[in-house]
Amino acid sequence: MTVLVLGGGVLGTATAYFLARDGHEVEVVERQRALAQDASSGNAGLIAPGHSFSWASPAAPRMLLRSLAGAATAIRVKPRIDPELVRWGIRFLRECPSDRAVANTLVKLRLCQYSQGVMEELVAKEEIDYGHVSAGVLYLYRDERELELGYKKSSLLREHGQEQEVLDADACVEYEPALESARDRIVGAVLGKTDSSGDCERFTYELAGRCRKLGVRFRLGTAVHRLVHSEDRVTGAVVDGELVEADHYVLSLGVDSPAVARTVGQRLPMYPAKGYSVTFPIREKDRPPSHGGVDEATLVAWSNFGDRLRMSSTAEFAGYSRSWGESDFSNIHKMAAELFPAAADYGAGEYRACLRPMTPGGPPIVGYGRHRNLLYNTGHGHMGWTMACGSAKIAADILAGRDTDIDVRGMEVPA
Repeated sequence: MTVLVLGGGVLGTATAYFLARDGHEVEVVERQRALAQDASSGNAGLIAPGHSFSWASPAAPRMLLRSLAGAATAIRVKPRIDPELVRWGIRFLRECPSDRAVANTLVKLRLCQYSQGVMEELVAKEEIDYGHVSAGVLYLYRDERELELGYKKSSLLREHGQEQEVLDADACVEYEPALESARDRIVGAVLGKTDSSGDCERFTYELAGRCRKLGVRFRLGTAVHRLVHSEDRVTGAVVDGELVEADHYVLSLGVDSPAVARTVGQRLPMYPAKGYSVTFPIREKDRPPSHGGVDEATLVAWSNFGDRLRMSSTAEFAGYSRSWGESDFSNIHKMAAELFPAAADYGAGEYRACLRPMTPGGPPIVGYGRHRNLLYNTGHGHMGWTMACGSAKIAADILAGRDTDIDVRGMEVPA
């Protein structure tokens, strides 16, 4: 069977791998001239089932109101006339009651846990090196009450298999010596013992090499403009003016997925969440953190990529612009100065903004919609790196007509 995968991020590349391993003839179309150039290369680098909470929660409406009033919050909304954002926002608020937040968190957690296992098997089989650090992730707190609440909130994850423990400030420094100078600034952390980190872009490039050995073709620098359909089948994809035909299609275009889906009458409830990240070079004299982590006070996350330190922060709902200014990184610089002042060369960072495709409740969209040969694998938001391999394996199983390894309820294409 011929399969056209639309999108060359980590999701599309991983999907192509599992499809090719099933024996399909696969081609990947990507508008950038290289793979993994948006959310896949701008994420924090964390593979973190232990942080798979739904953003839509009882606390979210207050945070969004504070943001609209000008407060510096981790999730920001830039006031603008945008009917698409309004529609998405109404659906987001409907997912904020506690019962919906719990349900969405468990869907995300189930996929994240499964994906981590699939990824470990894939990496071992294909001998992929992507700067993996598997000794856990620290979720740091600066306030005793917040630490207590954070550990209590994490009980839902522990009840469903996540290994976590509370560390006091001294134990944090023992675990992560780079925090020595910040000992008085922190009160402790929740340690996600099985969480890990690694370079998503590097992983994608390595996996693409394995894909090519399986016969996958990559068409780079080529944009997907629309799909063509007849009744309940897609008959082609218009790619830079050329109609490309296949037996099956997989839509993994990130934030561009809704626009392309609309060309065949399918609406996807997704909206971009802009994230900001900086990658700093690590010099021989520097003392970087050896483990990944998140400062829960600012929601700045970090990962050690060997010779580079990645820091990422903020989710801003501000449309489709990837523009940025120096002030957008102020919380990253503030956190770095407070917690890791000697970790890297902070004067030589590579700055970027990326767009993460967010659904209102948080779980991605994986499965069929209106058309029986168009499979969706998109909407993974800020957890795309964590969910990628599991979601790709599920997509390949669905296309093959096999039972999936986990329950996929909660990830369906909306009617």
